[in-house]
Amino acid sequence: MWADIYLRNIINGLAYNMLTSRFLPLAVALGIGAAIAGSSVTAKASARSSIAQTSQVAEVDTATFAGGCFWSMERPFDNTTGVISTTVGYTGGTRANPTYEDVSTGTTGHLESVEVHYDPSKVTYDRLLYIYWHNIDPVTADGQFCDRGNEYHTAIFYHNDAQRRAAEATKEQLDKSGLFKSPVVTKIVPASTFWKAEEYHQHFADRNPVQYGLYRAGCGRDARLKELWGSSAEPNVPPM
Repeated sequence: MWADIYLRNIINGLAYNMLTSRFLPLAVALGIGAAIAGSSVTAKASARSSIAQTSQVAEVDTATFAGGCFWSMERPFDNTTGVISTTVGYTGGTRANPTYEDVSTGTTGHLESVEVHYDPSKVTYDRLLYIYWHNIDPVTADGQFCDRGNEYHTAIFYHNDAQRRAAEATKEQLDKSGLFKSPVVTKIVPASTFWKAEEYHQHFADRNPVQYGLYRAGCGRDARLKELWGSSAEPNVPPM
């Protein structure tokens, strides 16, 4: 069953099974994925180049979000018209140049995050907020879906006062909507230094669709999103 396989780190040809805390040969993991999915999925090429595309637009704004596993948070924005580039990394902590291993200890204060560069003439910050909310569980404080720990907390990191006001307004609307039985716990805090994650994390889902598909299904992310948001979740979660 997919729920038995929680695959994240791909290191030296080994895939890490989060449930058993053991490494599996990548070939085994791929075999499991093929058997479950019934067919292999062709990886999409990463189509974002921040340097090349930024120079072609008159204005570029930045938005930063933390929503648990950054593999899952990158894809919704990457597939949004008006988004120029996305980068996954670590922010909100105290250690300079943190590594994935550092952040995974849960002691550095960093959150797995995604930095979004976008053209405000083509997509608004309010639209990015809408996409963000519909891809997270905003009422769970100790992590997201199967990922638990300080580094998986949710947060909106605002870069100016307009972003702060917009984020606070949407959070208040959600609390008043009656959609959830518990209050929204997502924090809204000033943006701080964003540290780019290791290259193998960038656009991981599109580059490694089988491994990511195993992880996402086993993590129960889509089922929980549907439970929280109903039919409004699906249009904001791009298919593999």
